[in-house]
Amino acid sequence: MFKKIAVLGAGAIGSSIAADIAKAGHDLTVIDQWPAHIEAMKANGLRVVVPDEEIHVKVDAVHLCDVASLNRVFDLVLLSSKSYDSEWMTRFIAPHLAADGVLVPVQNSLNDEWVAPIIGSERDVGCAFELSAEVFTPGLVQRNTMRERTWFGIGELHGRVTPRLTEIQKILSCAGRVTITSNIWGAKWAKLVNSSMILAPFGMLGLQSWEATEIPEVFSLCVRLGRETMAVGAALGITIDPIFGMSAEEFNVSTDAIVEKLLRAILIHHGETARQVRGVVLQDYLKGRMTETDYVNGLIARKGREAGVATPANDAVVEINQRIRAGALKPERSNIAIAHQLAGA
Repeated sequence: MFKKIAVLGAGAIGSSIAADIAKAGHDLTVIDQWPAHIEAMKANGLRVVVPDEEIHVKVDAVHLCDVASLNRVFDLVLLSSKSYDSEWMTRFIAPHLAADGVLVPVQNSLNDEWVAPIIGSERDVGCAFELSAEVFTPGLVQRNTMRERTWFGIGELHGRVTPRLTEIQKILSCAGRVTITSNIWGAKWAKLVNSSMILAPFGMLGLQSWEATEIPEVFSLCVRLGRETMAVGAALGITIDPIFGMSAEEFNVSTDAIVEKLLRAILIHHGETARQVRGVVLQDYLKGRMTETDYVNGLIARKGREAGVATPANDAVVEINQRIRAGALKPERSNIAIAHQLAGA
């Protein structure tokens, strides 16, 4: 069914997945808005350096401006852009998505909420994932999470298990472990719990994950963020689904225990690369670009207000990241005191 595949948004995550899919021999087109990255892939292929191997493959790399003249229709599109780009990118690719084609947002937020209304929920398959990577040099990606530690959870938005999920599972299995779930919203919310604790918090403090979990005042903030996110999800009627390949038994514990499991899982997945991993928000600061904070902690805060659940810790993270973006603060460890002050006791 899915003969022609596109990766739309070839940043660190998209490129890492694209390299594995291309290496597996699938008919793949890589589309991105970074001209130098596309040109580097056209000239020299795509290189992905993983702790245990290096992948160097030829890819069909295409600039956004050239897609209209491709006269190509895709059966499967893996959308891996920043969350703030997902709406316009979905509208952009919609004319090139087959009538029975599928778009899978491989992104950090609840992007299906705004992607599905554009293309129709029947053409949107949800995905939660764990994969760390970074790209600063065109055509060259550092993938921090090895394949056996990479995880994808996929599911239909309506919760039924369909044959196309099995096919997507087979395609993505070249990039990591793939789980099919009948509760993709619960899996994505669990990923949101994890993301709320590590992405913007570690970025605003200029810390790597292994550093953050060893500093008590940082660890306590992370746990509080996760606790708030769990509370908002519960108020919205979300039943948390195990992620990262964990079992249902591992999630059959208290809220705080689940939060701590999700926080420490990152260190386990990074393994020996933990001391070199820079989180995505810290990468964004280093690149001088927007972060996804408003689509993670900010989203939780907005949904918390709708559900009547206070989220002072998430509000504090949003505020600090806004100050960093405005140049009033720098991403450094001293921001933890400001976070605790803003969040209250």
